[in-house]
Amino acid sequence: MPPSDFAKASISKVVEQLTTDEAILLTAGVGFWHTHGVPRLGVPPIKVSDGPNGIRGNHFFMGTPAKCLPSSTAIGATFDPALIEEVGRKLLAEECKLKAASVLLAPTCNIQRNPLGGRSFESFSEDPYLSGMIAAAYVKGVQSGGIATAIKHFTGNDKEDDRMAYDSVMSERALREIYLMPFMLAQKHAQPWSFMTAYNRVNGTHASENTHLLQDILRKEWGSDALVMSDWFGVYSIDHAINAGLDLEMPGTNKWRTLDLMNRSIQSRKITARTVKERAKKVLELTQKCAQGAPEILDGDGLEYTRESESDKALMRSLAAQSIVLLKNDNGLLPLKPKEQGLKKIAIVGGNAKAVVLSGGGSASLKPSYFISPYEGILNALGEDDSNVEVTYSEGARAYKTMPTLEFDLLTEDGKKGWTGYWYAHQSDDSMTPLSEPIKTQYIDETKIFISTSYPAGITHRWTLKLKGQLKPREQDTLFEFGLIAAGRAKLFVDDNLVIDNWTKQRRGEAFFGSGSEEEKGTYQLKAGVSHSIFVEYCNVRAPADTDPNEMVMDSNPGIRLGGAEVQDPDELMESAVRLAKEADVVVAVVGLNADWETEGYDRTTLALPGRTDELVSKILQANPKTVVVTQSGSSITMPWADDVPAIVHSWYLGNATGEAIGDVLTGKVNPSGKLSLTFPKRLEDVPSYGHFHSENGQLRYGEDLFVGYKHFHQRKISPLFHFGQGLSYTTFQYSDLRLSKPTYSENDVSVTASVTVTNTGDVAGSDVVQLYVTFPTTSELTHPPLMLKAFAKVRDLASGKSEAVNLQLDKYAVSYWEDRISRWVVESGEYVVRAGRSSAPEDLTLETKLILDQGFEWNGL
Repeated sequence: MPPSDFAKASISKVVEQLTTDEAILLTAGVGFWHTHGVPRLGVPPIKVSDGPNGIRGNHFFMGTPAKCLPSSTAIGATFDPALIEEVGRKLLAEECKLKAASVLLAPTCNIQRNPLGGRSFESFSEDPYLSGMIAAAYVKGVQSGGIATAIKHFTGNDKEDDRMAYDSVMSERALREIYLMPFMLAQKHAQPWSFMTAYNRVNGTHASENTHLLQDILRKEWGSDALVMSDWFGVYSIDHAINAGLDLEMPGTNKWRTLDLMNRSIQSRKITARTVKERAKKVLELTQKCAQGAPEILDGDGLEYTRESESDKALMRSLAAQSIVLLKNDNGLLPLKPKEQGLKKIAIVGGNAKAVVLSGGGSASLKPSYFISPYEGILNALGEDDSNVEVTYSEGARAYKTMPTLEFDLLTEDGKKGWTGYWYAHQSDDSMTPLSEPIKTQYIDETKIFISTSYPAGITHRWTLKLKGQLKPREQDTLFEFGLIAAGRAKLFVDDNLVIDNWTKQRRGEAFFGSGSEEEKGTYQLKAGVSHSIFVEYCNVRAPADTDPNEMVMDSNPGIRLGGAEVQDPDELMESAVRLAKEADVVVAVVGLNADWETEGYDRTTLALPGRTDELVSKILQANPKTVVVTQSGSSITMPWADDVPAIVHSWYLGNATGEAIGDVLTGKVNPSGKLSLTFPKRLEDVPSYGHFHSENGQLRYGEDLFVGYKHFHQRKISPLFHFGQGLSYTTFQYSDLRLSKPTYSENDVSVTASVTVTNTGDVAGSDVVQLYVTFPTTSELTHPPLMLKAFAKVRDLASGKSEAVNLQLDKYAVSYWEDRISRWVVESGEYVVRAGRSSAPEDLTLETKLILDQGFEWNGL
């Protein structure tokens, strides 16, 4: 019978028929991306795939090209749940079907506690309400398309360093009001089909073993029937995790839940067969939901496909453009209209202008089906103006952390982009000597090769990969610098000359999820017109290092990365950009971070832009005060030149449509409406968690408690660089007539409708986000943040001179706090202050009124 027939199965009857061994097998994965099937009972395996900004499919190495959407911080910046629900249904769910994946490992809705967090770009916001409402829309959209979501990482996964071990030590009130709130709102409004636990501990206990989180809160208080899975290798025990409620251990390699260990745990009464069947039942329930939601996946061929319609591309472009935030626009420098403004020459400068920067790194990364760079996008957008404006370019200052990959610079013998890989088994599993003939020859179109588990059948425990290609000829003699990273060991030869030895001895690094070496570099003189041969020999056995002399076989994280660039004098590079800036009517500087700076596996160490980027921007400004700075990053950055530059556009990471969206906004084809989903501080020392963001002896103390993000800045009266919720438009808006309905009470709830009139007082149509903030009564028994976002609504395409009345709903979530002493939510009677405006900045909160609640009450659950 077809696998989708499981949609009609009686789960209780299947559970009854399970043997103990079958139940054990169901509680852990198979390989990296699948659950276990039970063919005897018609239970199909289901496939999961990484998100959150796209669906990569099964392979990091030579993966199927996919749609890459904007980073989660960019999605949060839209402040538009309706748009995100549409994206979830039309793009993400359909892409899952193309990749034969029934479960999307997304969304990530941890809190942006500190912008240094390496994975901050994966989470929506520093604000729990915005995070929760966007997460709920994401989940609702994807699951309405029949695809399961695995909302993650439950909870307190707010940094990367020491992520498997650190203990998030926080008050129960902060846990409830800040860190659990996004998950709570998603559960209330969207009911995710599965939750993924975090790697870290929460108040002493690992999340995957945390009964308080998994049983007391998720299942009992919230009433969730979701499956609970671990993050990959995020299980640290058998009995603790099973008994706490962790249903599924992932992945199925190097796992705890083997038949032998699980049966021994049952025999020793550490766990019971009954509990194992309870966990197996949740896996069956999720499998059935997937069979009901998208049966075509289970009945399909299991292959991964790349397909895109023009409507898909239009939606990706629109989403990207709507997330872009216009932070500054003095004297109406933007939008760029060459004909109207008489612009004859525009200079584009910056290390990110032509670079492939589409997402942060780690499990969020994927191979894009197409990519438009900012340079291309701006050039195309200016071309639509039919003004014949001249565009010049200079990199100005290099911004990469590791050398740029070389897939566009290498050619195979038959002229294809990339190189050829030859896989060799060794004489035995323990031998270091490869066989004389390769067991597989493979075309490879990438030079960052994270093999993971995608090696060929028949390979030995130790194996070798040899990579050969030709470097494209240069127009002139050039000194070229190469960079080589290995999770394993590797050597680089150019024209049979050894250029880099990362084989004999290594320095341990952070690449490939902490398994790789530091980048070793070497230079080689290239001759004009010559195709130089490139040869890399790689073995999956790690070389000794001073800090760790032990060799190790890389069985799940083997990888090799070759990068390179022409050697250029940094001063001359900057001088060329300054010269072009002087000659231009307007300069567009595209600067920022990339997937090496912001990635899963390690945290950033500074908020500053890399290398000499800030110096470049300052010198460009001196050369030409008509400078637009476009910044790319997934989280906050510092901008020491912000007061001097007339126009700043923050574009996050925008995925495939990066350049198109930036071009649309810079030229006014799209009127920007994005709002900052997190505060941009002036300096790192102003960040709420400054001084206690590091794991010290395994403990991470959340000393800022409730005062996360903008709440801290308001409490301490610190002026940030840009406030949470800020974002300009090419038009202007006026807010008026803030009114509140009389509160109505029902069982354990209260309802209030706020109304605000928004008027477009500018010359062009535009969209804006009405933001509603609540301040709790001064008579309250407890301390509260001075300002909390509790509602928002987007006004779309409001025509010049037109007004629109906007209604926003407030409920018990808007006026509740967690009372530790009674473990319940409390609504106090008293006088609340409600403010409305365009951002959390005091000057933007132009409207204020009072909300009187004459009844208080307590509640629990959702």
